[in-house]
Amino acid sequence: MKTVISRRAIARLVSFSLAIIAVLGAADLIYMRRLREAERQIEYGYMQAVDELASSADKLSSTLSKGLYAATPTMMARLSSELISEANTAKTALTKLPVSNINLEKTEKFFSQIGNYAYSLAEQAAMGGTPEYEDYSNMQALCENAENLSKQLWQLRSRFSSNDKTISELFKELENSSDSFITEGFSGMEEGFENTPKLIYDGPFSDHILEREPRLTENAPEVTRDEAVKKAAAYCHLEDWELHDCQTGEDGKMPSYCFYADGLNVAVTKKGGFISYMLRSREPSTKKITPEKAESYATSYLESLGIKNMEKTYYETYNNVTTINYAYEAGDVTCYTDLIKVSVALDNGEILGFDARGYIVNHYERDPAEPTLSVQECQEKLSPALEVVKSSLAIIPTDSVDETYCWEFECKTQDERTVLVYVNCETGEEEDILILLEMPDSTLTI
Repeated sequence: MKTVISRRAIARLVSFSLAIIAVLGAADLIYMRRLREAERQIEYGYMQAVDELASSADKLSSTLSKGLYAATPTMMARLSSELISEANTAKTALTKLPVSNINLEKTEKFFSQIGNYAYSLAEQAAMGGTPEYEDYSNMQALCENAENLSKQLWQLRSRFSSNDKTISELFKELENSSDSFITEGFSGMEEGFENTPKLIYDGPFSDHILEREPRLTENAPEVTRDEAVKKAAAYCHLEDWELHDCQTGEDGKMPSYCFYADGLNVAVTKKGGFISYMLRSREPSTKKITPEKAESYATSYLESLGIKNMEKTYYETYNNVTTINYAYEAGDVTCYTDLIKVSVALDNGEILGFDARGYIVNHYERDPAEPTLSVQECQEKLSPALEVVKSSLAIIPTDSVDETYCWEFECKTQDERTVLVYVNCETGEEEDILILLEMPDSTLTI
């Protein structure tokens, strides 16, 4: 029996088909518009990051030059503050670029060293000291490196602008080939740091700390790439397939697998499978939560990762992001050697950064003995100009490789400044003095 389709049925079928095509076409058009807008935003973000990186190198060079002629503690403290700010800006800009597959260890180390060296100069200035001959020599060398870096970055910026391809396309090509002016430019930057001075100061990125084997990974088993990517995905709340391999991992004393996703970088140690750091490049544009609320998000995040016995020490708020420093607590002893930093966005509480490298390098299970000297005996060593508010036991780093068991005294001065004094529990010697800077959105030490 023949089936006869009426003209009306055919017309309905044609109309229905055309409607589907129209809907699909409109959806495709909307999708393409959104895709182009997203690509424009990515393009702008990459170019802005290159500009920020080059501008920061300019300002670092300029500020270091001024430091060569500073003669008073007040001026040196001011310049040190500027160096710290610009070094942080440069490091942030670098994380926004999709260069995870290029080895930029020396560039990252350079910015970190400047920031931490500036902290040491600020500490010196706060105690009325002025730079010594070696400091001026170091600043001169750092200045020359920053100037050379600035020139290379502006040259790279110029080549991006004059190229027919978009900056996104150029970075995409790096995934399949290392033969690119981008690789050449960044490699030239790395080679330019061969003459960077070996800075001797107490800082988390001094050469001493970079040369030490991490304690936490010392006897840990090797993990595979698949195990590492699963760990990284779980930390970042992503699916495994969303993370891509960087062309090169991280070597040195803490060999790591490196992965990236859109606006995200994460590294996992090859021994033990520990997350060493995680960075998201998003910049919060508003501030809707307080630093205190941010702390609760950060603490919950650490607990969700199974990291326990961490106590908040200091925090800093900058560009709508609060970064909280946590120290490990061994019983009633605060271990300022075992540090983890967590950065929280103040618009929605998202975790934008996690840095456990200090913890991985220094952490081990401690069983602190009873101090040889009592708190009263050590308190007698303090300046009569200080009034003790509270005291506790602490382990602090010295020379960036060793650690010392101390009594920590929180004191007030006559002008109501807060000073932290660390007295060796065994010898009674003053090991360190820090000045606490308490601001509306930050608590830092110099």
